[in-house]
Amino acid sequence: MSASLRTSPAAATRARPPVATHPLTIGVLGAGRVGAVLGAALVRAGHRVVAASGRSPQSTSRIATLLPDASHVGAVEVARAATDLLVISVPDDALGPTVAHLAEEGAFVPGQVVAHTSGAHGIGILHPAVARGTRPLALHPAMTFTGRRTDIERLAGISYGVTAPEELRPFAQALVRDLGGTAEWVPDADRALYHAALAHGANHLVTLVNESLDRLRDAGVAYPERVLGPLLRAALENALTLGDAALTGPVSRGDAGTVARHLDTLAVVAPESVPSYLALARRTADRAIAAGRLTPAAAEPLLDVLGRAAALDGRA
Repeated sequence: MSASLRTSPAAATRARPPVATHPLTIGVLGAGRVGAVLGAALVRAGHRVVAASGRSPQSTSRIATLLPDASHVGAVEVARAATDLLVISVPDDALGPTVAHLAEEGAFVPGQVVAHTSGAHGIGILHPAVARGTRPLALHPAMTFTGRRTDIERLAGISYGVTAPEELRPFAQALVRDLGGTAEWVPDADRALYHAALAHGANHLVTLVNESLDRLRDAGVAYPERVLGPLLRAALENALTLGDAALTGPVSRGDAGTVARHLDTLAVVAPESVPSYLALARRTADRAIAAGRLTPAAAEPLLDVLGRAAALDGRA
């Protein structure tokens, strides 16, 4: 059993931060893909998830599968049962109203740590809970989730965007360690930027990959995943290792004629793909120029092609 954290009522009265000694008594409010998996990972680390909430059939199934020892109860009951740690894992826009509702219901336990898993929010959104004697923690796993047991294995070695008061940092550090991860400390004011970066890189990547697969199918490729897979894996690895030095392709070479043919073809076959191609091609050109891989002079014909195409598309 790993080292963990517990807050006793006496410690809460003395307003001292929790210390790493005993298993935590935890509640998971929102047994979605993230909450249920993190709860199960904490159980594996030796903690006790005693209560969990979730309204959808999928959430009910996750509680039964991933958190079988937890009582399936309402949000208020989960908060009151979580004497040490309440994990709130609800959609970003629902977080504020959820915290406010729990505060109005007197559901928070003085001295407990209230942690949310939103990447976009910091600890300020937990003010109603803090006003009732709790300790705030923003704990966002930088990983994509399916809500299945296999996700637990994928947590090993990932990073967590963590925001916490200074006195709670040892608690947060130990909690992340129990989850098998690494803490990246994100200032409260920078949470939105942190989350935008992750969404831009991961969520938009899924869209981009599926767009590419669709266009390969349009071109008659029978097994587009087989064609694209090795290329994408190499490109991702090169980008993570080399940065902008990994740029290749017609935009980075300034091949204006090739890019023009791409745009002409897309306008006929898949006009819905033109705006994203244009936006990414222009941003790629900017980065290639800034990195010295494309001279401004060589970029002029390319930028002219992109500009004319944007004007035709109504986005100049």
